[in-house]
Amino acid sequence: MSKLSRRRFHLVGQKGGALEQARGRLVLVSAFFVFCYIIVVARAADVSIIQGALEQSGDGSAVYSTSPKQEEKISRADIIDRNGVVLARSLKTASLFVDPALIREPKKVASDLTKIFPDMSYGDTLQKLQSKKRFVWLKRNITPDEHAKILYLGYPGLNFEEEERRIYPQGALAVHMVGASGVDGQGLSGIERSFDELLAKGGEPLKLSLDVRLQHVLRREISHVMKDHKAKGGAGIIMDIENGEVMASVSLPDFDPHNYGRAKDKQKFNRVSQGVYELGSSFKLFSTAALIDKEKAGMNDKFDVREPIKYGRFKIRDYHAEKRIMTLPEVFIYSSNIGSAMMGQRVGNKGLQDFYRDIGLLSAPEFELAEVGKPIVPSPWGDINTMTAAFGHGIAVSPLQLTRAASSIVNGGVLVQPTLVINPNSIQDKKRKSAVRVVEAETSHRMRQLLRLTVTKGTGGKADVEGYLVGGKTGTAEKPSAGGYSRKKLISSFLGFFPMDEPRYAVFVMVDEPQGTKESYGYATGGWVGAPTVGKVVSSMASILGIPPNSDNKQFEASLVRYLKTKEQIKKERAVATH
Repeated sequence: MSKLSRRRFHLVGQKGGALEQARGRLVLVSAFFVFCYIIVVARAADVSIIQGALEQSGDGSAVYSTSPKQEEKISRADIIDRNGVVLARSLKTASLFVDPALIREPKKVASDLTKIFPDMSYGDTLQKLQSKKRFVWLKRNITPDEHAKILYLGYPGLNFEEEERRIYPQGALAVHMVGASGVDGQGLSGIERSFDELLAKGGEPLKLSLDVRLQHVLRREISHVMKDHKAKGGAGIIMDIENGEVMASVSLPDFDPHNYGRAKDKQKFNRVSQGVYELGSSFKLFSTAALIDKEKAGMNDKFDVREPIKYGRFKIRDYHAEKRIMTLPEVFIYSSNIGSAMMGQRVGNKGLQDFYRDIGLLSAPEFELAEVGKPIVPSPWGDINTMTAAFGHGIAVSPLQLTRAASSIVNGGVLVQPTLVINPNSIQDKKRKSAVRVVEAETSHRMRQLLRLTVTKGTGGKADVEGYLVGGKTGTAEKPSAGGYSRKKLISSFLGFFPMDEPRYAVFVMVDEPQGTKESYGYATGGWVGAPTVGKVVSSMASILGIPPNSDNKQFEASLVRYLKTKEQIKKERAVATH
C-alpha cells in the first residue's frame, strides 16, 4: 500500500470513530430525557390520580397531602316570623387580624385604625400590634366600608378572615323573644339560645308565631304609655287563645341585639316570661270562675261588702268602697277585694289551690325560652292566703302565666299551652279535642259575659273599642317594699279579650310604677293606664288582621245587666241602712 493510500485510510477511520462517538452521546442524552419524561409523567399520575383518590377516601393515606381538606362552614339558619319576615340571618363578613411581626410603625397603624374604628382603644390596639404572637384579632365582623378603608391603608401585616355575622333586621323590636348571639355565632338569649344547636346546623328557617306587625303595634303603645306616665318599665303580650301561639311579646326597656355585651341587666330581663309580679285584681277572674264552676254559684249570689274583713292583724279593704250588699257580677265588675275574699273563703283553701294549680298558676309554664320565672306562692298556705290570693295579693306570677291561665278559662274552658314556635304539622281541632278541661263550657260563657260587662259598666271602660266586643279585667297592685307594700309604687295592668262572643285573642298590658297625670286626674291604676292601652292595641289589630266589626254590641252581656243595681236602687239601700 502506498503512503498516500495509508493516509487516506487513517483519515477515514478517524472520521468513523467521531461519528460513532457522537451517535453514542446522542443516545445517552435522549435516554436521559426519556427517563426524566417518564418520572414527570409518573409524578403527575401519582399526584392527580392516586393521591387524589386517597384524599377523597379520607383514610389519611395521602402522603403528599400538606393539610386536611377544610369543610365549608354551614350558615346558621334564619329565624322568621309567622309571615316569613326575617328576624335573624347570618351574613358573610370580614374580620380583621394582625401579624405583629410585620408591623413596622405600630404607633401610626394604631392611630389610623382608631380613626376607622372609634370604639377601639388606641392603647389597647397599640399593645396588640406589639404582641409576640403571630396572630392577634383586632376587630371581628367589620362592614364592607370598613374593609375597604383598611385595604386602602395598605399596611402589611393587616389581614382578613371570612366569618359570619348574625344580623337582626328588626333591631330591638322582638329582642327578648328572638334573642341575641355572640361574636362566634353562639346563642346567648331567647330563641337563639334555646335552639342554638338546631340553628347551628343550618337548613330551613325556624318559624316563630310572632307577627312583626302586631309586635310593632304593641311595642309602640307600651312605649307611649310608659312615656306619658313616666314609668320605669312595661310588658305586653298578644296570644291566640285557641292554640296558645304568642303573636307579640314586648318587654321594656329592651336593647339592640347587635350589642348584647353593652346591654344592662335590666334591659336583658324579660318581663313577660321571666319576671313575676303580684298582678292584683286580674286574679278575680280566677277566684270568680272557681266559685261558679266548683261551688255552682249563681249570678244572684250576694256578698256583704259594707265593712272590711278583719283577720288577726290583717284587714282587707276595697279601693273604692261601695259599702253595700253586692251581687256576684257587681263584685266582679266593680272589683271588690272584700267580695273576692269572700269568694275565696267559699271555695276553700284546698279548692282554690287545686284550681290555681289546674290552670297553671302554681308552677313555671313550659315555654321554648330558657328565661322563664317561677311563681312565688304562699307557703304554708293558710286561710288568710286563700282570701288574699283570691284578689291577687301575696301570689306573684309572670304575665305569660296570667295570660295563659285566663285564656284557658275564656276559650271554652280547656287548658292552652303557650308556644313561640309554629308546628307546621299541628291540627288545631285535634289539639282542642285532646286538651285538658279546666272549667265547664257554661262557666266559660259566664266569665266572657262578666269580662264584657266590666268594660261596658265597670272599671275597664277605657278599653272599649266601638264595633268590637272587648272584655277584660283591670289589675292594680302595690309593690312589695321594706316592711310591707308601697302605695306609691304600683303595678298597673289590663287583661283584655276580643271578640267576646267568640273570643280569639288575649291582649295583656302591664306598666311598672306609672305616675298619675293631669289627664288621668292623678290616677295610675289599671283602669287609667292599662285599659286605654289595650283599647288602642285592639283597634290596630282589627285593622291589621282584617277583623270585621260586630254591630250587635249590647246583646252579649244583656242577660247579666239585670243583676246590677241601678243608681236609684243603690241610693235607697244606703238610705235604709243609714236609718
